Amino acid sequence: MSSFNMVVLMGNLCRDVEMRYTPKGTAVAKISLAVNRKWRTESGEQKEEVTFVDCDAFGKTAEIAAQFCRKGSPLHVQGRLKLDQWDDKATGQKRSKLGVFVENIQLLGSKSAGESASAPATERQAAPKTDPSRPRDDDDFPPF
Repeated sequence: MSSFNMVVLMGNLCRDVEMRYTPKGTAVAKISLAVNRKWRTESGEQKEEVTFVDCDAFGKTAEIAAQFCRKGSPLHVQGRLKLDQWDDKATGQKRSKLGVFVENIQLLGSKSAGESASAPATERQAAPKTDPSRPRDDDDFPPF
């Protein structure tokens, strides 16, 4: 049986994008996204739940996110789930965290000061620029 791993999120940035570069010069951006869910209970009470999602973007997508996104910015993210596992140095316990490996972002909301007023929304979309013949090696990217 084949598998399918795709995530689509829309939310607001919890903080400014953290940008780093690998030794090979690849841009790596850490994006923290808050996704809200609102609903009414049977008694009519309005409830809200917030889910915080850590996302990692690479290459041109990372550079665009760092350049145009700030804390509170609305953002549409497409990617895949990735499980990070490590040993906690303080306790020696195994730890894990589920995050999103960003493949595409779309900037939402009003245009920032640096953008051209005539640029259509499709030009503001960041598509990943990767060489499909070269598989991505996750070891190329430093942990945050």
